Amino acid sequence: SLFDSPAERYLKARQSVQRFAVAQLGRCPDFCFHCRYVVHSYNFFLFPSTLGVTDVEFTLSASSIQFLSHYGFDYRKFLEDGIPYMNEVQEKILSQHLIEGSSKVSSALDRDVLKKAIDEVTCWIAAAKEEETMILQDLSGYQMFEIQLVLRKALQNVWTQPLGDRKVLVKKVSPQHRQLLENSPYDCCRKELILLSARGFTNLFQILVKAKKPLVGHNMLMDLMHLHDKFYKPLPESYEEFKRNIHNLFPVLIDTKTVTKSIWKKCPFPRVSNLFEVYEVLCSSNLNSKDSVCPVIALASDCSRYAEKKSPHEAGYDAFLCGSVLLKSAHLLLCRSTDDAVEADPSFSQYLTVLAEYLNKVNFIRGGVSSINFSGEDAPCEHPPALIVHVRGWPGLNERQIYEEFKALCRFDVRQLSKNQFILLSSTFKHVRLVLRDYKHHPHLRVSVYRHWRHSPPVNCLLQVSGVVALWSLLAFVLGGAPCCSL
Repeated sequence: SLFDSPAERYLKARQSVQRFAVAQLGRCPDFCFHCRYVVHSYNFFLFPSTLGVTDVEFTLSASSIQFLSHYGFDYRKFLEDGIPYMNEVQEKILSQHLIEGSSKVSSALDRDVLKKAIDEVTCWIAAAKEEETMILQDLSGYQMFEIQLVLRKALQNVWTQPLGDRKVLVKKVSPQHRQLLENSPYDCCRKELILLSARGFTNLFQILVKAKKPLVGHNMLMDLMHLHDKFYKPLPESYEEFKRNIHNLFPVLIDTKTVTKSIWKKCPFPRVSNLFEVYEVLCSSNLNSKDSVCPVIALASDCSRYAEKKSPHEAGYDAFLCGSVLLKSAHLLLCRSTDDAVEADPSFSQYLTVLAEYLNKVNFIRGGVSSINFSGEDAPCEHPPALIVHVRGWPGLNERQIYEEFKALCRFDVRQLSKNQFILLSSTFKHVRLVLRDYKHHPHLRVSVYRHWRHSPPVNCLLQVSGVVALWSLLAFVLGGAPCCSL
């Protein structure tokens, strides 16, 4: 349909592909759904909604732009064809905006396009007769909505209708005819349709939430934070509330980073640093003698290029790698959990059984624990002590310079405590010991373990004030003592 939002078109296309795949696989007599998995990977771009007063701000670091450009990220497609999204707070703001009929436009580009369209329609309508039409062209998805809302509010004798292909039809009508059209169920500018289009990818997110299927990712904590913030609600201040919200949205989480970290501790595999290397190791032929019945992971025809060319950091390819790593890891765990040969077609429920101890445990890379448990209490942890850096003879140092100074040795989080003091936080005891050893005789940086009662500025201030008060009290007692009495 010409009036479908990008998200609706995507959903319809995906459903068609899935129906076709199931129909084709069902015709194969030798196909077993338990031992074979067909991968359907999709790449699509997301770009925040700019309709009305909703204007999401986000930042990009120069290194991130370089990284994405190196791997072929299409910025033009991202900006022009990106599917919109919004969370519940943004949706409420937009809904209120539509109820009030406000014509405020947040984008300078949209304001210019809107002004040009109003000028064209104003010049045309003065001489036009009823039922005559004109067409506005070269409009983006949300400009089409905004222009229609503004024109309808400003002129009581016009009617608008999108034509598709970035065009809007404007017709001159009588006020009575206009009233009939406004009450028609076919009006494309009804509030619920505008909200449906503005929600965009959020519609798919809500479908995933309702499905309650296992959500799989690799090192997925940041992904969960983005899902919560962009499609559900702004991130809460409370850590426990964040965990509770995520668990309500996705009751079953599987982080392949957590799974493979456990396997790596038990098996003599080579050290790996990213998802692609994990996939390569698990696909190697000498993993396990029982691995001959490992599930077959087949790429769908529209993903066949991934079989011929590696595309790291492309969303569809990373999804394929992540799913493959999950299945191969689960099969390897199943092989090691029994002394007998694994049956030729283990079911996915069997895989979930051997993965039970890893469910809802998401990898955590910068703390005293290896994972966050979204369905219960986190494991107790012992944090390495914080370090304090005293700077001497090196004026003007800031947090970034301190970070760069220690980065060559190991990574620390840095926070400035006072003009010449900085706090260092690490996730490992080894790094703490290393820095204390190597900076023991540094000419400008004196590093020691942080002690709250010794180094905290408020405590130091309180002790200094107390010392001054005690000193004055002592002087007053000595100098103003009681006079001697003589008999």
